[in-house]
Order: sequence, then C-alpha cells, then structure tokens
Amino acid sequence: MTQSTRVKICGLSTPDTLSAAADAGAAYVGFVFFEKSPRNVGYEQARALAIDVPMGVAKVALTVNATDTELDQLTAHVPLDMLQLHGSESPERVAEVRQKYGLPVMKAVGISAADDLENIQTYSEVADQILVDAKPPKGGDLPGGNGLAFDWRLISDLRWTKPWMLAGGLTPSNAAQAVNLTGARQLDVSSGVESSPGVKDSDLIRAFIQAAG
Repeated sequence: MTQSTRVKICGLSTPDTLSAAADAGAAYVGFVFFEKSPRNVGYEQARALAIDVPMGVAKVALTVNATDTELDQLTAHVPLDMLQLHGSESPERVAEVRQKYGLPVMKAVGISAADDLENIQTYSEVADQILVDAKPPKGGDLPGGNGLAFDWRLISDLRWTKPWMLAGGLTPSNAAQAVNLTGARQLDVSSGVESSPGVKDSDLIRAFIQAAG
C-alpha cells in the first residue's frame, strides 16, 4: 500500500529504529547535529546509519545556526539528501547555504500565533521546503523536539507555494487529526515516537506512519 502522507522520522540514532522507519514507509529520516539535543549524533555515527538508508528515502541533517566549518565537515562525512536549518538563520543565510552546498534546504519556522505566519512566506522564497513547527518555550535549550503543538487552526485554510511539513507535538494518536485539520501532506515527528528523550521506539514509529495514512 502506498503511503499517501509523507512522514519524516527525525532524531534517529540506531540501526534498528532506522530500519523500522524505512520498512514502515517513512519518506525521510532525520539525523540531529546539535550537541544540546538528546538526539545528537556524531558524524561517524551518522555516516554509518546513512549508508544503510534504502534508496528512495531522503536523508536529512538537522542543524542549528551551523557555521560553514561545521557544514563543511558534516557534508564531507555524511551522505545527505537535504539540510534542515532549525535555528534563527536569516533568509539570506538560507539562500547562502543552499547555493554553497548544492543540497535542498528545509527551513524550520516556529509558530505560536498568527503574527508568525508571514515568516513562512518569507522563507518560502529562499528554501526548498518549510517545516512548520511549534515555537519552542522561552528560555528552552531545544529549538524543536519539545513535544509541543501549536494551534493547528492557524494554518487550516492556508497554502503555500513550496512543499511544507507539519511538526510539533505529533503522536500516533493525533497524526490523523493533524492531517485532517491542516491539510498537511507531510508530517515530521521526533519526541512523539520515543519511549524516553532521545530513545526512539520502533513500535511507535510504525504506529505513527500507519496513523498518518
């Protein structure tokens, strides 16, 4: 059966959970390169995982305000299909990274109120995809993976010119509702398929992809 909603399982760090995601029909697998995150992986660890990803499943690297030096090392070590910029990168920086590294770029945009929505359009002009995520709590260490959702009704009637992915507080129990309410054709999940912070659960991964439809 073809998976109609494209799912990204982010923050993978073990061969078993990577296989579970790919076998269940994930369209993307994500590796986190951010030291403060419990999902952080090193370049060699990520390389070993990435080379086992089946053809047709996109390998995405999540970075946060990464420097050129860091991106140079990352792209030299790990075979990737996409860079995900999940920090406070400006539109100019997004365009620069996209041009320099020759990879599609997904930019995360945090949403908590209607005022934040115009940022989606701004970044749509320079990124290949947009990750529409919940804004992190004030003073929090993590820009994503916090298990928080925003009010999905804010985007229920909106459409953008670039492909976009919904993230933030998604779980196997609310994935179908999220798709129905927002019209999202792509979902991104991290903490919602974990048994504890940073520890992915293969059963939850399978349940999420099935629930997404």
